[in-house]
Amino acid sequence: MLYAVLCYDDEDMVFARDASANDALMARLDAVQAPHARAGRLGPVARLMPTTSAVSVRKGAEPLVIDGPFAETKEQLLGFYTIECDGLDEAVAFAKELIAANPGAGGYEIRPLLLFRPDGALPA
Repeated sequence: MLYAVLCYDDEDMVFARDASANDALMARLDAVQAPHARAGRLGPVARLMPTTSAVSVRKGAEPLVIDGPFAETKEQLLGFYTIECDGLDEAVAFAKELIAANPGAGGYEIRPLLLFRPDGALPA
């Protein structure tokens, strides 16, 4: 099963890190990711730019484009992992490894992915 592991934290704190603290964090996270990547189970990983660079498109008679994310929250969606796991327990274990590498107030949300492909083909 393919899972999305969504990363939430206080973006002000995350983007305020100095370069050496950020480099140290990335090295710890790379150590968590490496065995999953070598096993061919880690898909795209991305850090999102700050919410100040976001726009939202809302439904209506005419689509409405507004600045920023729709919801005001204490934590923002800052990025995501995609990972192939044998089940939810394995995905939770991966998220726990990420938490150990990235201590702080944030957290990870895990959601199974259902792939949609316009051509109807799904990966094996």
